[in-house]
Amino acid sequence: MKEIWPQLRERWKGALKRYQYVLLVMAAGVLLMTLPMGPSGGSEEAQGPPEGEGQFDLELFEEKLSQVLSDIQGAGKTQVVLTLKSGSRQILAQNVERDGERSSASAVTVGQGAGTEGVVPLYTLTPQFQGALVVCPGGGDPAVQLRLLEAVSALTGLGSDRISICEGN
Repeated sequence: MKEIWPQLRERWKGALKRYQYVLLVMAAGVLLMTLPMGPSGGSEEAQGPPEGEGQFDLELFEEKLSQVLSDIQGAGKTQVVLTLKSGSRQILAQNVERDGERSSASAVTVGQGAGTEGVVPLYTLTPQFQGALVVCPGGGDPAVQLRLLEAVSALTGLGSDRISICEGN
């Protein structure tokens, strides 16, 4: 029995030396499998875009615009109401396959880990505004009206015929 152990030990040494890299890769794979998958901790749920990313918040934009317009000399505290012609949209990457005269398109998707897939956006179109109403204490002064009109037009892309400025409390 004492003669068997030295032979087995030599055999194991030879096998470990011969397959050391394979064993190292396998150990690394096992280690990676035990780590959590991304910020969700390995959750299998599909995740949407983070809050506020790629999405237009009309109320937040109105609030920021009101704050900026309130800083214009003579305007006072302003309130802004905007109407939209169309909301923001994402243009997605597409695969186009042509078969003779026919063609078909499908959205390009990529794996996001944990078995989920997401579409590939090329760019986001900003919303189109339809009109704006600005109410402020200085709205009766033509000089203030002009400054407010220019500011709202520059920030929304609206023409002067689509912006109404009224005097308020």
